[in-house]
Amino acid sequence: MPRRPFLYALLAALLVTGTFVAARPAQSATPVRIMPLGDSITAGPGCWRAMLWHQLQTAGYTNIDFVGGVSDGGGCNPGYSYDWDHEGHGGYAATGIADNNQLPPWLAAAQPDVVLMHLGTNDMWGHYITTATKLAAFTKLVGQMRASNPNMKIIVAQIIPMSAAACSTCPADIVEFDNALPAWAAGLTTAASPITLVDAWTGFDAVADTVDGVHPNTGGFQKMADRFYPAVARVLGGVVPSSSASPSRSVSPSPSVSPSVSPSVSPSPSGGGGPCGTTYKVVSQWSGGFQGEVTVRNGGTVPTSSWTATFTFGNGQQISQSWNATVSQTGAAVTAAGMSYNSSLAPGASTTFGFLASWNNTANATPSVTCIMK
Repeated sequence: MPRRPFLYALLAALLVTGTFVAARPAQSATPVRIMPLGDSITAGPGCWRAMLWHQLQTAGYTNIDFVGGVSDGGGCNPGYSYDWDHEGHGGYAATGIADNNQLPPWLAAAQPDVVLMHLGTNDMWGHYITTATKLAAFTKLVGQMRASNPNMKIIVAQIIPMSAAACSTCPADIVEFDNALPAWAAGLTTAASPITLVDAWTGFDAVADTVDGVHPNTGGFQKMADRFYPAVARVLGGVVPSSSASPSRSVSPSPSVSPSVSPSVSPSPSGGGGPCGTTYKVVSQWSGGFQGEVTVRNGGTVPTSSWTATFTFGNGQQISQSWNATVSQTGAAVTAAGMSYNSSLAPGASTTFGFLASWNNTANATPSVTCIMK
């Protein structure tokens, strides 16, 4: 009892001097149970889980528990400790898990609060399963998650690409599937049980970032972890730095199927909004086709409300599909305009659009891209 005046004085001094340490991310009394769900990309070795765990712990999200009926036994050997538990099953397809009702007992045993799902790769093989069937399986799995926990937080990845060398039909099927996920998620998300999409595709090279055109190598796993982290941090209630935040919009990806080509940067003329910079690169190239990508950057000091990029192919290339821009081609000339969600760019901000195109297997010269911002 005699010590109370001293303690009150100490507390007052700390308040006045501001000596308190800044608060760490808010932690619940009970650890948040997080279940990584997927196939062999999650199961074996699935080291994006270890890297994600480490990122979360380092950032102060320590009151978490990765759960699931499978353990990797520490096989990732990343040089730091991590939680081994998960629900990854090599060779499993989303349609198979749904059709056989395999998820409910996994949920009952693990009792997760959050599900991290990178699933669907095995549904791509052979071009046998339609995108509608895959989405129906995802819908059933979401229903089973919510039956287990009405407040389940569900984080779903737009899955990483596969190489044409590993599966000739898979790259296009992944494009179609990943493109369909934003509308699917928007239609099913609820306030109590939101569905958050993670763009695991953008920036992932199906050759350079994998060991076999399908399964990530160390660099590929790190890219996956980097994409999952902001979404998980938001669910856990933390503050995510803007530099690492996932895009708030849905991303429409396309396949990456061969080694990348170094980007070519070309300064572009200014419009009403200030200097506009562009970067063009061939992300992947295969016999008869390739995937291109153009980054548009606001190099000015004021926000812009619209942008248009133009370039001319020199070797007869023809665009067959595009995303994140309205793209038209007349002869060799290509014009791309921003979409409603990426037309406005703050100073220094950038956006990327991509496309699939054919080429003659002889030459695929890099065009010079110009852009105008207003």
